[in-house]
Amino acid sequence: MSNIESIIQVEKRSAILPMVILTALFFILGFVTWLNGPLIPFFELACELSSSQAYFVTFAFYIAYFVMAVPSSWVIEKVGYKNGISLGLLIIAFGAFMFYPAAESRTFLLFLIALFVMGTGLAILQTASNPYVVVIGPRESAAARISVLGIANKLAGFIAPIILTALVLSNMQEFTADKIAMLDSVSKSNALNSLALQLQRPYLYMGLIIMVLALLVKLSPLPEIDLDEEGNISNLSIFKQIKNAFRRPQLVLGVITLMLYLAAEVLAGDSIGGFGKQLGVYGDEGNFYLKLTSFTMSAMVVGYILGITLIPKYLSQVTALKGSGILGIILVLAIVIISPKLTIQLPGVPNLPIVILLVALLGLANALCWPAIWPMALEDLGGYTKIGSAILIMGIIGGAIFPLLYGLITETINTSNIAAGTQDVSRSGNQLAYLMLLPSYIMILFYAVKGHKYRKW
Repeated sequence: MSNIESIIQVEKRSAILPMVILTALFFILGFVTWLNGPLIPFFELACELSSSQAYFVTFAFYIAYFVMAVPSSWVIEKVGYKNGISLGLLIIAFGAFMFYPAAESRTFLLFLIALFVMGTGLAILQTASNPYVVVIGPRESAAARISVLGIANKLAGFIAPIILTALVLSNMQEFTADKIAMLDSVSKSNALNSLALQLQRPYLYMGLIIMVLALLVKLSPLPEIDLDEEGNISNLSIFKQIKNAFRRPQLVLGVITLMLYLAAEVLAGDSIGGFGKQLGVYGDEGNFYLKLTSFTMSAMVVGYILGITLIPKYLSQVTALKGSGILGIILVLAIVIISPKLTIQLPGVPNLPIVILLVALLGLANALCWPAIWPMALEDLGGYTKIGSAILIMGIIGGAIFPLLYGLITETINTSNIAAGTQDVSRSGNQLAYLMLLPSYIMILFYAVKGHKYRKW
């Protein structure tokens, strides 16, 4: 019995260092990811875009996960998990450096390419790091470990808009659309160029910091892991591995669930600023985006803390995911139904529409989805865990498509209402478009109740 206890203690100690390193990596991952939301209104103004065009920021970033997930698995097959993490960080740094020439020319396409490169690095980083979390400890507590990483991720999501606001967006009041429209063509071009150049220094510093982290990971004692339990799987072609992995229903349904969950998470975080602006929410100093985004991130952090506290001692991963699906369904219906004229008083944001607060609370419904879906989808995959992780990463495409659709729907409905002379804030496209998230939470609930149990088609 003492031997068993000593083995358990060794396993616990061996998991501490990887968890520390992974927590730092997920903070960086979150910092890079959650900068995209503030960039949407920034690029809309600086690059003279429509609201729907501005959502290509999220599309370019998240589409990289879909395009590069399987190639990422091949890369990790060649270089290993630890080197894969370092390589992913270097690619992220390179994408950050690309912001310098993009800002110099104020070219939206170059910004999108830079975001795609950063998304590519994150795809490799995610594909390499997520399996670590599942295998370095007991599977039944995997959701709790992922929740720890989730707190680091969303803490970064809380900090990133603050830093970007301080370095780049602090003087946005000087560059409102109304003020820009009053300038002559030369003055307008100079003002927008000046605005775009404010992105250069922050992204240059971020790239340098991430390069240092890549070196530290390379030199760290992070252990290599071997998931080829079934033998000779790595000798199969990547297409054969994908074909065999798709025979596992829990993985395929998990990918679909993850895709729809990411759509809900990204949309809740990236659209709340535009929705608040449309409803006239500006806060004390016009920093509406920072305050509204912090609401969503705070709700997600609360959800992750609950995950660490309750899973698996009081709640199973399955029960937590069921609760997430049910809460999401209730919130979406409430967001669409409740009038935006109903307000609540909060410090710094007076007369905050209750529907905005409900959008922020979607963060609570979303918090436990990622940590619950991953171990469920990868369960019993054995040697196919690596390719399964890559396929799951492809599900992040939901974060690329749904915000873009949201932008198109809101613009179409709002333009139609204005043209018809029936513009009514209680029937704005910004509010009605959240109905597109209802299938997301229905699928989350189905996967928790039944979908994750399937082992054969």
